[in-house]
Amino acid sequence: MSLEVDALYARHRDELLVFLARRTADPEIALDLWAETFAEAVAGRRRYRGTTDAEAAGWLYGIARRQLAQYYRRGRIEQRALGRLKLERAPAGPEVLAEIARRAGLDELRSALAAALAQLSPGIRGAVALRVVDELPYPVVAGRLGIAEPAARARVSRGLAALADLLDAPTIDAARTP
Repeated sequence: MSLEVDALYARHRDELLVFLARRTADPEIALDLWAETFAEAVAGRRRYRGTTDAEAAGWLYGIARRQLAQYYRRGRIEQRALGRLKLERAPAGPEVLAEIARRAGLDELRSALAAALAQLSPGIRGAVALRVVDELPYPVVAGRLGIAEPAARARVSRGLAALADLLDAPTIDAARTP
């Protein structure tokens, strides 16, 4: 099957944008990742070896997942570099960002997350907040909580697993993914 990137774009552009927005909780970042995903799809279309529409969608979402993983790995470094150079990303208009947030259900997602976090024990909630929200390394999390590093890792792991159960991903993630 010859990969028709235009058709793939037409079929998946909106769903893919929502997919990325729900995983970043930031419409502007989602737009950047979405554009990078399609740019990589265009650049790599000759390497595509699938034969069905489902395989093409899986290939596209695989690219999006890699873009998302790369964003999380390099995000802090890029932000610091942009700050040092006094550069900013050109922002999307407020209407565009509001529409992406609405489509992705970010307000509902934030409310569901807040309710789920409230159900965690204070010790586990604190560990998750230090590690995920504050992005602190495990040794620092352990030090702040006054526990050993393996215990901090265990608390964070239990907390994230509990959040996944409480949030019931199929209910809050309306974005279809292959």
